[in-house]
Amino acid sequence: MARRGFVAGALGVVVAACKPTTPPDGNGPARDSPLLAVKIDNVGAARPQTGIDAADIVYAEQVEGGLSRLMAVFGSKLPPVVGPVRSARETDLELLRQFERPTLAYSGAQGRLQPLIDAAPLRAMPAGASGGAYFRGGEKPAPHNLFLRPATLGGLATGAGAGEAAGFRFAARVPEGGRPETARTVRFPSARFTFDWSAQRRRWLVSMDGSAAVTAGGTRLAAATVVVQYVDVQDSRFHDKFGATSPLSRTVGSGRAVVLRDGRAYEARWQRPTATDGTAFTADGQPLAFAPGQVWVVFAKR
Repeated sequence: MARRGFVAGALGVVVAACKPTTPPDGNGPARDSPLLAVKIDNVGAARPQTGIDAADIVYAEQVEGGLSRLMAVFGSKLPPVVGPVRSARETDLELLRQFERPTLAYSGAQGRLQPLIDAAPLRAMPAGASGGAYFRGGEKPAPHNLFLRPATLGGLATGAGAGEAAGFRFAARVPEGGRPETARTVRFPSARFTFDWSAQRRRWLVSMDGSAAVTAGGTRLAAATVVVQYVDVQDSRFHDKFGATSPLSRTVGSGRAVVLRDGRAYEARWQRPTATDGTAFTADGQPLAFAPGQVWVVFAKR
């Protein structure tokens, strides 16, 4: 555990102002905020990960072979180290359009995808293009041992939540409705996520592929709110180095969602009219508030 501690903290990155958005409760535009998005490796050899417990939002998306990859979005606070960092996907570009020029930290990208990343309205910070911000270390084998230091990127800023920038609404009061639920499992073809409600911690404890998810420092990953967002998952134009097609999760549009908070499950609808809009969640036609704290969003195939 002592050797893991070097990688227990947080991430790095840059400033990118996040556009004002109007929360679904109509309280007016959210203030600008600098956000960092980091692509996180999520196969067994990459775990435990570092720094994602400090993220405002953790997105889980499907990649080649039915496996999963995470995107951790930071705004409220930045840890010192984050990782392991892996490559970007086309799904990320549509997802990140809801933020105003966020910084995207990633290990690299498929050759034909990189020009789209370069043209996207974001600050791309791949490994090798940011001085000494990235390093390899720890006991994990390559390529699962690439980590990001934040301080070396410069332009750090914290204090503005990524959740508000994404259009999420937060309230401590538990919404009416819903049904009691203590566990929920979401399956990809070759991966699964389970969220177990802890009344003591008032958090959903995260397990991945049947094992409790912890950070390299031993902290159990736990979400205040979990969103299972059902989206269209289709083949993209891109492939990995082995020829496997990269899935593309469509996050613009509308559809069903299940929102977990405070030991209850809410049948909900999500709506994101355009790529530059945030995502609004409603239940029974009314805006649905999330519990304050970290949000996990799992993109499940509808």
